[in-house]
Amino acid sequence: MTSPGSAVAFDDVQGLVRFGHGHLSRSVFHLLWIVDVEAARAWLQQAPVTSAAAGGERPAQVLQLAFSAAGLCALGIDREIVSDFSAEFNAGMAGDSNRSRRLGDIGANDPGRWRWGGAGASAPHVLLLLYADDSRIEDWQSELFDAAFEQAFERRIALPGELGAGREHFGFVDGISQPEIDWQGDRSVDSHRRSTYSNRLAPGEILLGYPNEYGLYTRRPLLDPARCPAAAVLPEATEQPQLKDLGRNGSYLVLRQLSQDVPAFWQFLDRVAQGDETRREQLAQAMVGRKRDGEPLLEARGLNAFDYDDDPAGQRCPLGAHVRRANPRTGDFPPHSSGILKRLLRTLGFGSQSGRDDLVAATRFHRLLRRGRIYGGALGVAEALATEAGGVASEEERGLLFVCLGASISRQFEFVQNAWLDSAKFAGLRDESDPLLGHRQPMPGGLATDHFSIPRAGRPADRVEGLPQFVQVRGGEYFFLPGLRALRFIAGGGQ
Repeated sequence: MTSPGSAVAFDDVQGLVRFGHGHLSRSVFHLLWIVDVEAARAWLQQAPVTSAAAGGERPAQVLQLAFSAAGLCALGIDREIVSDFSAEFNAGMAGDSNRSRRLGDIGANDPGRWRWGGAGASAPHVLLLLYADDSRIEDWQSELFDAAFEQAFERRIALPGELGAGREHFGFVDGISQPEIDWQGDRSVDSHRRSTYSNRLAPGEILLGYPNEYGLYTRRPLLDPARCPAAAVLPEATEQPQLKDLGRNGSYLVLRQLSQDVPAFWQFLDRVAQGDETRREQLAQAMVGRKRDGEPLLEARGLNAFDYDDDPAGQRCPLGAHVRRANPRTGDFPPHSSGILKRLLRTLGFGSQSGRDDLVAATRFHRLLRRGRIYGGALGVAEALATEAGGVASEEERGLLFVCLGASISRQFEFVQNAWLDSAKFAGLRDESDPLLGHRQPMPGGLATDHFSIPRAGRPADRVEGLPQFVQVRGGEYFFLPGLRALRFIAGGGQ
């Protein structure tokens, strides 16, 4: 196990990682295909990419850049180098049917039905993320997309987004539960010794080239400058200083376009509640796991200062609620297991209040840093109830441009999506997938996924059956968001 890493070099990190650019109300994510390699390299070499270094006024406009595996190869990066990035990054989000099944990309979510990035379609090469205020976003794009840019790239897809007053389209405050990154690297990495949930996270869980929560370095391309002189521009690999680190200060970026059928959501709940407004709101809160203003369903010292240790049966926040699935807030050991003997007994399954204690993995090894935006016009509850449900394609579409950052696509995004959100057996449940994001397709063996239960003390749980699919995947891909020194290497084609 390694010792803690040094403080993060923010001047070599893209600003999205540290800041999220929440002070800028508008964004446009452009998916680009390279049509002239030399022109693309020249444009990338002079692109005004915003770093994570603080100082002075916050920027009025921001440009960030990320690349798919196909994009790195298109720019001339040696295939052998690219292959040292993770297997899932190299394969792509829609790379094979097994991955699609694990991610819940089946039925209406099948990549063959996506608008971009799907099966059979060429992967976008470059993700260009632009941020600015309402009055500035159009001018910012016009300045960047000059003749040199148009010679280098083909713009096929533009995904405009906004902050939306901090709420997603079902009406709930979003983005509350974000990890606190130990940017200074001053906390010792304790391997599997936390008995309680902690929101603090090692920088190596987000950035490559730093120790992660296991105290290890995630695999990434390490280059010998004797064999690749162009690698001299890169930072040294901390654990192998004789090599240059292409991944250091970079992160994997997951982008998914998720459309939300707001009328279907509220009309279904209204039918279950038989028109009772209070009951309808309670059902919505139970499915999300928070009130619409973000307040937890459990007693808490703040919007994010709580865990589920004292609610093992889910009687206050249902086990299958969306926020409980996305972040179960578990420690490395079952709850209430302080002390060596008690910890051993609880780990072996003795003295547990609930048989579910050991069914959910320790949260800190699967956290995500989210940087998403919403798209489409807002639709209030009253409007949603008066709108024809199931009409996502026939009305203005609205949804979420889901963006998350992490050092391991498989252990973070794919694990959360498969083991927690998409699983019909999460935390000992038997026929429920995520009540918001679930695809509702039966699992292998015919196991249903369209149920939702609300446990009640002293009586059977309230059961909701026949949930429609409220969210549909419209596109997605895996990208690498490089550090700024790595961006110079990439822009040079590794030559």
